[in-house]
Amino acid sequence: MVLKTVIGLALAAGLFAADAAGADSINAGGRKASSVQPFDAKTVAEFDTPWAIAFLPDGRMLITEKPGRIFVVTQSGQKTEVGNVPAVAARGQNGLLDIAVAPDFATSSQVYISYTEPNAEGSRLALARAVLSLADGRASLANLTVIWRQTPAGGGGQPGGIIAFDPQGTHLFLTVGDRMQPTSAQDPRQARGKVLRLNLDGSTPSDNPMAEDKGVPAQTWTTGHRNPYGLAFAPDGKLWLHEMGPRGGDELNLIEPGKNYGWPLVSNGDNYDGTPIPRHTTRPDLAAPPLYWDPVIAPAGLAFYDGAMFPQWKGSALIGGLRAQALVRVAFRADGQPDEAERWDMGERIRDVAVAPDGAVWIIEDDSPGRLRRLTPAK
Repeated sequence: MVLKTVIGLALAAGLFAADAAGADSINAGGRKASSVQPFDAKTVAEFDTPWAIAFLPDGRMLITEKPGRIFVVTQSGQKTEVGNVPAVAARGQNGLLDIAVAPDFATSSQVYISYTEPNAEGSRLALARAVLSLADGRASLANLTVIWRQTPAGGGGQPGGIIAFDPQGTHLFLTVGDRMQPTSAQDPRQARGKVLRLNLDGSTPSDNPMAEDKGVPAQTWTTGHRNPYGLAFAPDGKLWLHEMGPRGGDELNLIEPGKNYGWPLVSNGDNYDGTPIPRHTTRPDLAAPPLYWDPVIAPAGLAFYDGAMFPQWKGSALIGGLRAQALVRVAFRADGQPDEAERWDMGERIRDVAVAPDGAVWIIEDDSPGRLRRLTPAK
């Protein structure tokens, strides 16, 4: 058992096998945004630094604001503030982050939220589950329970916090950024720079790569991530993640259990002070991104399109660009290789993107006020 634990720690620290050496990675960083848009963008509402969109089954939305508020929003823009939201440590990149509707929401009315919670040792990323109560024109969170907390506490920005459920609705995936402590992404005992896989109650699945270990290693699905602000399952069931690189090297990665994606050992970008980082091609044992951006787009928000309004986008990934101030569409070849197909100039930093039940695309802007906008085919 001791030997198995040591091997597990070594794997988590950087020795997971990877298939790609990075030689076939596509750099889409130099692409230009088009001012000609195939959609009409209608402003529906405004918010104070909105961060995430989640659709309820009836077409209403849940919108989070980074300073610490949640709203139920109709498609006409009527807003109802949700009560009993937990206190958050809102500063810089930290605050109230993602929100996701439980797979069994129709019967449980449960939602999940991620946020940085105040702590004497510094803020920590937390994942909570609550019942969304909607009655008499009011909304509130009931029975809120924190089901996971980041260990150790402390650190800077880059919290991650994106939530995704597998297609079966039985497991939850959570991105955890490095909190601006790069070496922690390769430390198997720190919940930083990882994608975690949890049961819906926050417990550890028995079939995780290192489930026989305890704590963070047992919860870890993949390691070596910097600042992951996009995580979603494609229609074919594959899990994709994008993360912000340093100065250059934003990445789109296919997430497969047990792999190490290299940060900060390798990157297709360099440190902000100009010092170089070894490229992915130097470490074929670490998973390289099939698609990256240098110069960066600063990706935020990720949704796969499977709606009816834009049939030409079926199967595409839609990504918001903060630095690029754009909406990016990524298409996939028959062999699964992704490439940026289109980029549209939106004139503002795009924080999140979501697809409504009717097939319309919704985006929110990273600003105060930041607009909630509905995209439908151009007339």
